[in-house]
Amino acid sequence: MGTNNHTWVSEFILLGLSSDWDIQVSLFVLFLIMYLVTVLGNFLIVLLIRLDGRLHTPMYFFLTNLSLVDVSYATSIVPQLLVHFLAEHKAIPFLNCAAQLFFSLALGGIEFVLLAVMAYDRYVAVCDPLRYSAIMNSGLCTKLAITSWVSGSTNSLMQTAITFQLPMCTNKYIDHISCELLSVVRLACVDTSSNEVAIMVSSVVLLMTPFFLVLLSYVQIISTILKIQSREGRKKAFHTCASHLTVVALCYGMAIFTYIQPHCSPSVLQKKLISLFYAVFTPMLNPMIYSLRNKEVKGAWQKLLVQISGLTSKLST
Repeated sequence: MGTNNHTWVSEFILLGLSSDWDIQVSLFVLFLIMYLVTVLGNFLIVLLIRLDGRLHTPMYFFLTNLSLVDVSYATSIVPQLLVHFLAEHKAIPFLNCAAQLFFSLALGGIEFVLLAVMAYDRYVAVCDPLRYSAIMNSGLCTKLAITSWVSGSTNSLMQTAITFQLPMCTNKYIDHISCELLSVVRLACVDTSSNEVAIMVSSVVLLMTPFFLVLLSYVQIISTILKIQSREGRKKAFHTCASHLTVVALCYGMAIFTYIQPHCSPSVLQKKLISLFYAVFTPMLNPMIYSLRNKEVKGAWQKLLVQISGLTSKLST
């Protein structure tokens, strides 16, 4: 099929991490285990929040959304990666590549905005605790969650549509683990400088704007914590934000390092490893972070385990 003397490709070849068979088999086992842990961990967090009435609060409503985003993001990348570890021909059809780019980009954008929303929730909890329930009512929480999903999806839809209108000619080798935006754009056999500017602008809007809102929230939070007279009060206030702050550092750190300066980015291998960290490690670590650093979640786990133990004892007798 030709248009304007350009030959359009029907599939792309993902070069992945390694061409060595033994290494690929080892990576398959490693990432399969990590993916299963990711799915199980996030599913259990969502289930726990649904079952324990003490966790029916705005913070855990947003955490449920975060877990759904994390497991969906991992699912948009990892299954295809696992298949390609064991495949000799590491091809991905044109439409599948477009779908993967759309979902991964959308879910990444949703997570950035959602983390900013969660920072606002923590700001209200620490800085205006007496009005917390009135401010963070169910209507506002629902609107903020919808805003996160719509903004990330809209940006991704525009970027994906623009990217896959570019003529790729016969250049079909993507030196990455997935159909990542910049890697696909740079396959085009036309000048893509305007596309890269558009990516930069969208990165600033959808990544840096929420990031600065997170920073602003935490400046206010830290200022409020420092004004608390009792050491126990400061410690309690800090623990209220510790899990979210850890997740923010992981997610925003990797994304900013990867996208904000594409022309000054690290080597291809380093970019692949960064993408792997964001697609595999972060979704796996988030449930652990919230489980290990959060007293309410640990308490809910203990309560659930006691209930399961009691039920098991009754069934065995």
